[in-house]
Amino acid sequence: MLRSTALFACLVFLSAQTPLENTGKPLRVPFECTEADTEAAALSCSEEEPCPVFLELSSVEAAGNKIFLAGNLHTNTTTLYSILFASEDAGKTWTEPHPRIRFAGLDQIEFIDFQNGWIAGANLQSTARDPFLLLTTDGGKTWRQRPIFDETRVAVIEHFRFDSRDNGSLLVDARLDNNLHELYETRTGGESWSMKQATANAISFPTPTKAPGWRLRADASTHSFDLEKSDGAHWQRIASFLVNAGACKQ
Repeated sequence: MLRSTALFACLVFLSAQTPLENTGKPLRVPFECTEADTEAAALSCSEEEPCPVFLELSSVEAAGNKIFLAGNLHTNTTTLYSILFASEDAGKTWTEPHPRIRFAGLDQIEFIDFQNGWIAGANLQSTARDPFLLLTTDGGKTWRQRPIFDETRVAVIEHFRFDSRDNGSLLVDARLDNNLHELYETRTGGESWSMKQATANAISFPTPTKAPGWRLRADASTHSFDLEKSDGAHWQRIASFLVNAGACKQ
């Protein structure tokens, strides 16, 4: 059973690496809920009463001719996996450059140039905890995960910002852990962080800039997330992703 489960998980991962071809219709994210998924998430699902799985896209960023989308896959009660999409051909095809992380979600994306970028994430099982960044130094071809803390903590990244490929700052909401807001700085491109301030009061932080000319919009008529680009006067749909990603059953 263990060997077959591992094999199935491997096949699911390989399926996720197959490029999604944008034909103009909403794209369906490849997802197959395994027995390990339902057990890990403590889901009560059956053929008669399956647990629907939904895609949520929360952030978009463009770096040169590349587009990145971040979010998660979740049921009505549990976040199952993070998800990261990338396109290098203006949205015609999409791949997943980083494996999905169980129980995690991704949101804010920032690139300081065409090579160096970061994505905020956290474990979203029950209460948001163990915030981390995904880092890339090769234009998003590969990403590596770096935790903010050495120990497990109930906290979430509120905002982050980089002034160069090495220097950045990050604001953490840790009020459920110690009733504090915490400000951190890095001189290593996000590989490690040092605390600069901790206070019960809100900390002033520059509002992160959104990708200019890009937006994500929920389309109720097609039950999808539309990725749109502005030409100055109008918004043009570049790609669309179905919210419904499948279901967990036992």
